[in-house]
Amino acid sequence: MAEEQTLRSEQVFDGRLLKVYRDEVALPDGRHSVREWIDHPGASAVVPLFPDGTTVLVRQFRYPPRRFFLEVPAGKLDRPGEDPETVARRELEEETGWQARTLIHLASLYPCIGYSNELIHFYLARDLEPGRQQLAEGEWLEVVRMPLEEAFAKARRGEIADMKSTAALLLAEAFLQKNDKAVG
Repeated sequence: MAEEQTLRSEQVFDGRLLKVYRDEVALPDGRHSVREWIDHPGASAVVPLFPDGTTVLVRQFRYPPRRFFLEVPAGKLDRPGEDPETVARRELEEETGWQARTLIHLASLYPCIGYSNELIHFYLARDLEPGRQQLAEGEWLEVVRMPLEEAFAKARRGEIADMKSTAALLLAEAFLQKNDKAVG
């Protein structure tokens, strides 16, 4: 198996969040092709777990698909090299008003390898205590508390249409089934 080699790279868009590139590459057979891709700083996503077996998700409007989504708390890394666990803690508190004394890393996955280098770090949050919700300017969301088992079922049935949230919930469910006798 051979890798594609970058021959030339042109940045075609420089946004606040995303940078878009058009690269010319040499294919393993010697031919050339073009790859358009998005440079993304990465993100962290958190499944909070309360002792009573509930969780909190957030419902918010997402402009590109123009609809509301039920999601796990999550957010992007603000600078290169930022610690994903620090981001997970920050986003959990900013979005939900809860802090986690314990974060368990579940996995780090690339959600869209065909056109982006984004890497999302997934965590299970335990030992939660009240913090202070501080939504970013222009951020509007509703915090939704529900039984964690209900969130797992929604993810399995495809009722949670956000891929990072479905992945986070299924990773948390697998972790808890393997490591805990009872959720909570």
